[in-house]
Amino acid sequence: MEPGIYRSSAQEDSSRRPRTGALPGGRKARAVASTVTESRPGYGQLLRTPRAWTFLLPGFAARQPFAMLTISIVLLVQHTTGSYGIAGAVSAVTGVSMAMFAPFSGKLADRFGQRAVLLPGVLVHSASVLAMTALALSDAPLWALFVAAVPAGASTPQIGPMVRARWAAKLQDSPLAGTAAAFESVTDELTFVLGPLFATALCTTIDPAAGLLTEAGLTLVGGLLFAAQKSTQPKPHAHGAEHARVEHVSALRIPGVRVLIVTFLGIGAVFGGMQVSLAAFTESIGEPGLNGVLYGTFAAGNMLSGIACGAIAWKVSPQRRLLVGYAALTLMASGLWAAHSALLLAGLGLLVGICIAPALISGYTLVDKLVPPTGRTEAFTWLTGAVALGQAAAVTVAGQLEDRFWDGAGFLVPLGGTALAFVVLIALRSRLVPKAPGRTVARGVGHRTPVTVD
Repeated sequence: MEPGIYRSSAQEDSSRRPRTGALPGGRKARAVASTVTESRPGYGQLLRTPRAWTFLLPGFAARQPFAMLTISIVLLVQHTTGSYGIAGAVSAVTGVSMAMFAPFSGKLADRFGQRAVLLPGVLVHSASVLAMTALALSDAPLWALFVAAVPAGASTPQIGPMVRARWAAKLQDSPLAGTAAAFESVTDELTFVLGPLFATALCTTIDPAAGLLTEAGLTLVGGLLFAAQKSTQPKPHAHGAEHARVEHVSALRIPGVRVLIVTFLGIGAVFGGMQVSLAAFTESIGEPGLNGVLYGTFAAGNMLSGIACGAIAWKVSPQRRLLVGYAALTLMASGLWAAHSALLLAGLGLLVGICIAPALISGYTLVDKLVPPTGRTEAFTWLTGAVALGQAAAVTVAGQLEDRFWDGAGFLVPLGGTALAFVVLIALRSRLVPKAPGRTVARGVGHRTPVTVD
């Protein structure tokens, strides 16, 4: 064996440790190292990345339909049928289809390229949404709406994970990679807020079908423009012998990802419960136009909190931030059902919105720490799918509660969803701690046969 070819794990670990003693003034050197570690390039530097805007702008337009679809279906179907229960059921079929197909879409994009998945996807989605709109306006039977809801949900483009993958391919090991992760978390947050707000305004001020029609148009135009940016698209995974030796483990097999999925189901329950319950509340007091104002207040808290959380270079671990943020979210959601005035509901909605952003951003940050790079796109689609599934379930349950019980009973859904998810989060919080990198590398590399020491 030639000297210097193989190194022990202890040697590798020692070679990677920072050599603060090599610099004059040990304490000063450590302070400088700490400052460098904690600092992070700002959003402005990130947005000056060459060709970043070529996929950011169409990507932002194309990801809005993800958040517009559910509430647009609820408002249109409730208008044509008079039942929040039926509207919630149709919306739930869309959300379940979206959640089930999202990880599969991510795998296809990794294997064949984003463009190959997006081009047929946006065409199918737009056609399905237009068909659903026509069926709802023509008083078609319920089963027909369910049939149209399946492809509409399954073909919803997963733009958010695709944008993250483009950032990762473009920046790789750059210091801007962390800033990109924070920026995308904020963008996802804004999507979950602006989409429903925009759809609600269209449906209540223009026409009940305006939300779905706009959603279909944004998907088609934004999706095609995003797919056209081939230069920033990550290369599909190779299929040769070299690729065959790399084992790709599904993100779902990572325990921490499963805990995050449950956590994001609770967040989806807040979005879905708020959408239906606010619409029902404003209709019950004879002010349906107030729905946009109340949801806008909820959105304002969400957006401001998201921007602030994404800009801070946190010293607290994302695990602790997630626990604290989710505890606050559960506490704030517990008061929604008891609010009987628009002013009080606006105040509580603002606080709930402020608490959502830390939980969402911390969850997305944990994916970077828990999941290997080859599985992160799939992991992100699992989380976005969990939000869609939680939202769909919440819309269904909240619609039934509003139909069968008192006005405002649907607000019990955000409380129940976050409380159950918080219990799971507390019980399984240890699974969110990333495993320390092993001291043993692949077989035959860095391997030492133990010997007896006298």
